Amino acid sequence: MPNWPPDPNKRPENSANQPAPLQQVPANQPSGQEWRLIEKTLLASVEEQRRSRRWSIFFKLLTFGYILLLFFTFSRGCSTKAPTGLEGMDTSSPHLAVVELQGVISNADIANAYDVNEALTRAFENPNSKAVALDINSPGGSPVQSDEIWQTMIDLRAEYPDKKLYAVIGDIGASGAYYIASAADEIYVNPSSLVGSIGVIMPSYNIEGLMDKVGVEDRTITAGEYKDILSLSRPLTDYEEQHVESVLANTHKHFINAVKEGRGDRLKDPEANKLFSGLFWTGEQSIALGLADKKGSITSLEKQLELDNVVNYSPVDPFQLFMDRFAVKLGAGLGSSINFDVLGQQEGNAEMR
Repeated sequence: MPNWPPDPNKRPENSANQPAPLQQVPANQPSGQEWRLIEKTLLASVEEQRRSRRWSIFFKLLTFGYILLLFFTFSRGCSTKAPTGLEGMDTSSPHLAVVELQGVISNADIANAYDVNEALTRAFENPNSKAVALDINSPGGSPVQSDEIWQTMIDLRAEYPDKKLYAVIGDIGASGAYYIASAADEIYVNPSSLVGSIGVIMPSYNIEGLMDKVGVEDRTITAGEYKDILSLSRPLTDYEEQHVESVLANTHKHFINAVKEGRGDRLKDPEANKLFSGLFWTGEQSIALGLADKKGSITSLEKQLELDNVVNYSPVDPFQLFMDRFAVKLGAGLGSSINFDVLGQQEGNAEMR
């Protein structure tokens, strides 16, 4: 056989009639359909990455804008210029100076002694303020903060005898808020305002029985015989109860003395009418009892004084101002360890009623 072995580079003579050999696809190589699926997956991944980058840029810009807005708001709130109540108004013309006392009276809130006293002082010092009005809408709060504002009002009245100081009570002027109001020359109220609540309260509970039922054991350790005097896990002893009552009575006495000094003979038979019992009354009833003087508001006071300009000297909380501009209302916190508060009911807090 002369043609054997065959030449591998030479096609057989009958190869033209033979079909070309099929190319074998490696078992691990994807088919066309699988390639299309892989391509779609890769494109979707790329698109998702692009979308993520766009959102990342958007949120970074939003955060940057938010920080700029906060900075602008705080810079305005920290300005030494007295904020005005109406746009376009200033303190260069005759006006009624208004200082707001809103919400719980506490050193941690906008109604704190330092800011309110500073605003009152600015209002009195301005020669163009013809009168000063304290616009009150508060259930009370800290006795210390209340007394400091009260004392500042008394001092300012003595220093500026020709400039009257009014207290105007809106929805509520009770407990520590009324303590402050009593230092004014006159108190104006709405007939439906809540006024008074001259008293002290310290809510306390004994959950010892409940703890026994659920298997909770009190392991409080103290150094000092009466350090756990307000513990929830045991009742007060007779001596502890007498001691707490004496503390509240002493605080109550300070409250009563301040109201008597501020209101004087205008109070109508305090003992018979139980003015210092912690009761509160409507604005109309408070006028009859001598706790207030007239029906009125900031608007009616402005007309009575024949002043066309009202300037708001109130302290500004920059964060609250920012939130208010977005129509978000934040609840006011409770006061300090002892509070003049007609509505508060927090464990361990003494509150005036």
